[in-house]
Amino acid sequence: MSGKPKLYYFDGRGKMESIRWLLAAAGVEFEEEFLETRDQYEKLLQGGSLLFQQVPMVEMDGMRMVQTRAILSYIAAKYNLYGKDLKERALIDMYVGGTDDLMGFILMFPFLSAEDKEKQRAVIVQKATSRYFPVYEKVLKDHGQDFLVGNNFSWADVHLLEAILMVEEKKSDVLLGFPQLQAFKTRISSIPTVKKFLEPGSQRKPVPDDKYVETVRRVLRMYYDVKAN
Repeated sequence: MSGKPKLYYFDGRGKMESIRWLLAAAGVEFEEEFLETRDQYEKLLQGGSLLFQQVPMVEMDGMRMVQTRAILSYIAAKYNLYGKDLKERALIDMYVGGTDDLMGFILMFPFLSAEDKEKQRAVIVQKATSRYFPVYEKVLKDHGQDFLVGNNFSWADVHLLEAILMVEEKKSDVLLGFPQLQAFKTRISSIPTVKKFLEPGSQRKPVPDDKYVETVRRVLRMYYDVKAN
């Protein structure tokens, strides 16, 4: 294994994108191997690299890590993005859990039919504006600090910015009525490592297209239809 983390996934967002975000925010360079064929996937399976027979998988510090949450927790802890004590870590876990739930409504969006996409778009915006964004708006307003936890940049901030941008792709003015989140978005996007990741040419992946969907379906043999939540 090389000195840089190596990410094994498709050339698209999916569950790996949050890992890319967190590594980039920590200022960590990483390599990627994109799965394009079933043979590549089978080779990883037969080699025992995929503990639960699924990706994402990350080679890092002599380990082959799977399970997205475990990978993210390790990165956050290693690069001091996981709070200063157990109480802050618990808050970060809660906030990340909330944004994970919101992202869950978006993750399978590219695999939906055109009709279901319109239904799901409305669900995403409704959930974001009524359940999730009000929580973070109140947190930022109540403590009056720049970041979600302990007034220090953390995994929770990275994850929330990623979620905000994902929802904005479904409705560009979704932050109307959330002034704290508008300021938060500007503030976190200006952090040098994050700003670099948001610039063209970075390893951030674009909105999933038909090619991405076809590749995932072929490699994972997804022959079933995905339904809206």
